[in-house]
Amino acid sequence: MAVMLKAVSIASFALMVIAILGLLASDSLFSPSPAVIGVQCAAAALMIWARITFGRRSFHAAANPTEGGLVTTGPYRFIRHPIYTAVCLFGWAGIVAHYSLRAVALGLLLFLGALGRMLCEEQLVTQKYPAYRVYARTTRRMLPYIF
Repeated sequence: MAVMLKAVSIASFALMVIAILGLLASDSLFSPSPAVIGVQCAAAALMIWARITFGRRSFHAAANPTEGGLVTTGPYRFIRHPIYTAVCLFGWAGIVAHYSLRAVALGLLLFLGALGRMLCEEQLVTQKYPAYRVYARTTRRMLPYIF
């Protein structure tokens, strides 16, 4: 089961990379709009805050739970997946500024990749840290109090 989850996780990560590269290639990722720049700066700040809170744990292409305990502080206090939230927020800010069917399709691909990663990670983290079940009941995936 863990091997299958890790394979799905890698495929989901690939979808996210393809989506971001597609948005970049189609000039749909960045915008000179102050509103988009503000949202993307906030997304970058969220990602940095989450990485600092998560600590020196390494990044894995597959969803590998790391040693060191369950992280529930910093942005993880409000949302379970702040890094994926930040990536989606960053991408969707550009998509809204450069609305097209292609951009929206890439945005959906980005979200589906992030969702795949989240679901795989949640199962693997729950196996390693059973306390994750309680944390997941009280903390939303991406949007506090909503999703």
